[in-house]
Amino acid sequence: MLTHLSIRNLAVVKALDIDLRSGLTVITGETGAGKSIAIDALGLCLGERADANMVRANASKADVTASYDLSALPTVIQWLIEHDLSESDEHQELVIRRIVSSEGRSKAYINGVSVSLQQLKAISQHLVSIHGQHAHQQLLKPETQRKLLDNFAEHSPLLNHVKEKYQTLSRAKAEYQELLSGQQLRQDRRSLLEYQVQELDEFAIGEAEFTELETEHKRLSNSQTLLEQTQKSFHQLYEADDFNALSAVQNSVDMLQELQEHDAALSPIVSVLNEALINIDEAANELRNYSEQLEIDPMKMQQVEMRYSQSLDLSRKHQVNPEALYAHHQELADELNILTKEDDSLSTLAEKLNGLEEEYNQAASKLSKSRIKASRKLAELVEKHIRSMNMEKAQFAIQVNFDEQQAANANGKDNIQFTISTNPGIAPDSLDKVVSGGELSRVGLALQVISSRGNQIPTMIFDEVDTGISGPTASVVGKLLRQLGQTCQVVCVTHLPQVAACGHNQMFVTKFSDNKTTETHMISLNENERIEELARLLAGDTLTDSALANAKELLNSYE
Repeated sequence: MLTHLSIRNLAVVKALDIDLRSGLTVITGETGAGKSIAIDALGLCLGERADANMVRANASKADVTASYDLSALPTVIQWLIEHDLSESDEHQELVIRRIVSSEGRSKAYINGVSVSLQQLKAISQHLVSIHGQHAHQQLLKPETQRKLLDNFAEHSPLLNHVKEKYQTLSRAKAEYQELLSGQQLRQDRRSLLEYQVQELDEFAIGEAEFTELETEHKRLSNSQTLLEQTQKSFHQLYEADDFNALSAVQNSVDMLQELQEHDAALSPIVSVLNEALINIDEAANELRNYSEQLEIDPMKMQQVEMRYSQSLDLSRKHQVNPEALYAHHQELADELNILTKEDDSLSTLAEKLNGLEEEYNQAASKLSKSRIKASRKLAELVEKHIRSMNMEKAQFAIQVNFDEQQAANANGKDNIQFTISTNPGIAPDSLDKVVSGGELSRVGLALQVISSRGNQIPTMIFDEVDTGISGPTASVVGKLLRQLGQTCQVVCVTHLPQVAACGHNQMFVTKFSDNKTTETHMISLNENERIEELARLLAGDTLTDSALANAKELLNSYE
């Protein structure tokens, strides 16, 4: 629980130290004295937004420190250990500090270690619950009503399951819409690709075919010249009667072989010429074989010419080099395959969406049934509490209507509405159409008291939530808060003597001004001081014997 609050240079507070105890602590004081300053300061320690205007005039910074006793909060101790903010579970004190500079910058510390605001907000959820004076107006919003019902139902697993199904469905819908939005472009591209790929499929050029075609085309185009020249070369090398290369070399070898007997220097030359004889003979044989095998085939020439020309035409049509036509064909076929799969995926995803929507609806339906069950119990409790607060004939109900046609969202498909009838014979209607400000305060307070039970939050703050109520009703409200203070620490800022008298402890806020500066002070009241303060709340600033007697009687009635 919260044990101490230290405030320095925050708004109208120059220096303030507050010791807090268990039970119900009420805070009273003069109008405009700053009764809510402690709550504002505590809000900073809970991670609320900081502003330069919060810093006291002429001060360089505001400094707020909140101390907690964790002896009954093992969950918080474990959180601190997990985040390296406490050495062991034997350390049962928590100190949160928030500093705000006059420039508006802020720093946060937990047990002396600098932390982020996210960490501050995370741990604050386990420490304090603040109900502000405008909380009742929030009760008119459907979103607030839904959250109150869900918190009371304590069905987080169902809520999380719906959220997970919604997120999965949303991702699938986004993917489907993305595919759908490009469907026309894909269809146009697919039509073009189908034509192009079919054309290239029919031509079916091989991977290296164009290079082979080019070579064959050159050879067949020059086949007559090749035949004539190779035959002529063979004739000159081997067959010419008047002169051929083979005979000429042979004659030279014969003459030099005789001469080398006279000069051995001719032997190497003879060897070279013998090799030449062999080479000429081999070359002649190869030329003869080549010319014999060389065919002049007009039909084949026509076929090669046609395929070669088609290759060139297709390459120009597709604006690629002829050598790249095969690779281009494969790329177009791959792209067509991908587009076909995407269109198939669209159909598959549409079927998948139907399944995901069904799964989401089933999860939302289970959540709705849980809400309906919890709504009956919560309505009974609220009705019981508000009837005790001078609304004896009130009828309170919670409508939970499952709308399967409603667009999916993370919170299910329920339309939730709190309804009330404050007079017999009048049908229940929504809160905003029926209740007055005071009646709304009573409904809101009842819901806050009910929702606080079992939530394991050690400290609850109520900031003038009793606005709009008085008399016997105020007494009932005070008793409710006092009863709540039996199970957790409750701090309530109030202007009602009936509520103030119910406090186990009471603090008084006063404001001092010397026409230059203004300061707010807060002190703890003893029994006599409490009687005087209650008398002031009952009768105004003039304390009469009658007012004091009434105040004493009021205070003693709750002792």
